[in-house]
Amino acid sequence: MIDLGISKMALIGAVALIVIGPEKLPRVARTVGTLLGKAQRYVNDVKAEVNRSMELDELRKMKESVETAARDVENSVRTGASEFEKTWSDAVAAPEAQPLAEPPSVPEYKHPKKKWRLKRGATPQWYKARAGVRTRALSGAARVARYRPKKFN
Repeated sequence: MIDLGISKMALIGAVALIVIGPEKLPRVARTVGTLLGKAQRYVNDVKAEVNRSMELDELRKMKESVETAARDVENSVRTGASEFEKTWSDAVAAPEAQPLAEPPSVPEYKHPKKKWRLKRGATPQWYKARAGVRTRALSGAARVARYRPKKFN
């Protein structure tokens, strides 16, 4: 690149001041600045486009590798399935060789309310208090006394 130091910039500025003149120099400097800005934006756009194309190529390569891995897994599953089918057909074809297991016994029907006192007693007191479960029976008079509105004097 061009090596521009302070002394060279001052020399260019002095020559521009003499050649262009003090009246037109600000307008020329503004024009040069806008042209340099446009050039920088163009270069940045080109760099971004190159980076995007490189990332797109990387994504394509990654997609191909994932697709090949998926195909390999699919093939291994198919071969495993064919082996399973073979062993299954061998097991089904020779039922005399392997006796059938006894079917699981079905539990006897139990009424859901059986031992309900025991089940309610197994619930911790803190849970009953939090859930609002009554733990003691109140008589009618006690209930009236508890929930009667208080008189204001």
